Amino acid sequence: MSAANRIVVADDDVLLREGIASLLSGAGFDVVGQAGDGAALSDLVREQKPDLAVVDIRMPPTQTWEGLDAARSIRAEFPDTGILLLSAHVEIETAIDLLEGGRKIGYLLKSRVMQADDVVDALERIAAGGSVVDPALVRELVAQRQKNDPLSDLTAREREVLALMAEGRTNGLIASSLVVTEGAIFMRREIDSPFLSALKSRLAAEDIDLGEASLDLRRIR
Repeated sequence: MSAANRIVVADDDVLLREGIASLLSGAGFDVVGQAGDGAALSDLVREQKPDLAVVDIRMPPTQTWEGLDAARSIRAEFPDTGILLLSAHVEIETAIDLLEGGRKIGYLLKSRVMQADDVVDALERIAAGGSVVDPALVRELVAQRQKNDPLSDLTAREREVLALMAEGRTNGLIASSLVVTEGAIFMRREIDSPFLSALKSRLAAEDIDLGEASLDLRRIR
């Protein structure tokens, strides 16, 4: 990650915002501004033209979708600015609406802010043009499957792989996380094309178009 990555942080919780800014500065990011509401964020992005923006979905004055609306405006006006959304809860419809673009976008639960490596890793992936989805969102999508859902036959092991794939992990990292060899990962049924086809079918039902790089889901070969 290059120290040239300029970033803004938007959250109405001052302590959390300052904490995120401090974490990112320590990780080598250039924090060029902070904002406490959607309007201030939009003005800040126009002024600073950052590479990345960390945005709380819910901000003043109504604590509904001000952050999300600001993120949409930023994406429309500055499409090369990477955006990492933060949310206190899994809000599937909201995440899908923003993530379907599949480029320089991410969604993490605020609980992960306490895990510095997760936040830094997510921002590095977004800065590189990828997308990051919190594994909790993937689990929620699976949990909401309907009868005859394509993912209904996935084993617990397959779902572990799905969560790791959603994080954009490589063969080696997935093998390490599952405590198996990379060769075993290659051979296992969970990474066969029927598994990925089932995933695509499920997300298509949620109106997500998976392109070759969408959500950074990598076919493991």
